[in-house]
Amino acid sequence: MEIREGGLDDPQVVALLRLHLSSMQEHSPPESVHALDVSHLKRPEISFWTAWEEDRLLGCAALREIDSEHGEIKSMRTDPGQLRRGTGAALLRHILQVARERGYHRLSLETGTGPAFEAAHGLYRQFGFTGCAPLAGYPAGDPFSHFLSRVL
Repeated sequence: MEIREGGLDDPQVVALLRLHLSSMQEHSPPESVHALDVSHLKRPEISFWTAWEEDRLLGCAALREIDSEHGEIKSMRTDPGQLRRGTGAALLRHILQVARERGYHRLSLETGTGPAFEAAHGLYRQFGFTGCAPLAGYPAGDPFSHFLSRVL
């Protein structure tokens, strides 16, 4: 598996991000969907990576800088045909490494609630993430949002 930076113009990546957004919309009401589209992932405060096996896209993930000490994981998604192969774990390890290199003290994320998100919750728990208060900019008290964080 090779992790590459960028790729937001690749048709496979664009298709996976569209799938990600539509899946979030399927499992959460519109006001609770915080997934980013391609144009938002191109913002300067966001770094984006893809995981590949030769020419086959396995998954993607992004890291948004909240401030000089705090990063937020965004757009973690594994291609549905590539599940249970360690893609999510590899991307998460990569993001943790980058966050440490940048000197972040904390890494956080927002994800959904309900059965569709249980695998993601399990992955984040395996990497030491625990529940936390909503991140800045997210509404408090949204039953469709689950916030996780860990100290680096």
